[in-house]
Amino acid sequence: MDDLTRRENGRLAGRTVAILMESDYVEPEIQYYRRRFAEEGARVEFLTRLWGQASITFTGHEFREPFTVDGDLEAVDDHRLASYAALIVPSGMLSDRLRYTEDVTRISPAAGLLDRAFGTAGLLVGIICHGLWLAAPIPERVRGRRLTCHNNLVADAHNMGARYQDQDVVVDGDLVTGRSAAHCHLFARTIIDLLAARADLHAVNGTARLLRSSL
Repeated sequence: MDDLTRRENGRLAGRTVAILMESDYVEPEIQYYRRRFAEEGARVEFLTRLWGQASITFTGHEFREPFTVDGDLEAVDDHRLASYAALIVPSGMLSDRLRYTEDVTRISPAAGLLDRAFGTAGLLVGIICHGLWLAAPIPERVRGRRLTCHNNLVADAHNMGARYQDQDVVVDGDLVTGRSAAHCHLFARTIIDLLAARADLHAVNGTARLLRSSL
């Protein structure tokens, strides 16, 4: 679902931000991401487990707003994953739904995608609020790292071995975390600023290489 006009000269032009989705999402948060990333020129790609269907229409947590997703997270190979600038796990109960697995000896496809995202160089991982639940099957990815989350998940963060910070947004390397859906604007702005800074650095390095080669 990507029907917004993107700003062609935005700071994130040519970049793609992937967002995981399921039912019980927080409507204002998801709509904010759609518009805010598009304002910066990014393409927003929503991913879910499609269970063999062409698309699934989910309902929001508060207003029961419908949202149709046709991006299949199980179809994201390593090449496609590396093409994303960021992968975001939103707030709400969707992360609990996404960590469902029929075989309890294996992690869910969504948790597996998140695990691979952590291992993909250059990919920014964003987790906000209850989104931290999706990291429960892969605690080694957040162990020893600074993060924030909803107050209800602070004990979960400690049990995963993470270093909880009482802040609205926390950046630890390639991991950006937000406290709650109410802080989605700060969370998104932090991700945008980090991605834009990376693009600026890449441009500077490219110019420097060009100058050296011309000497």
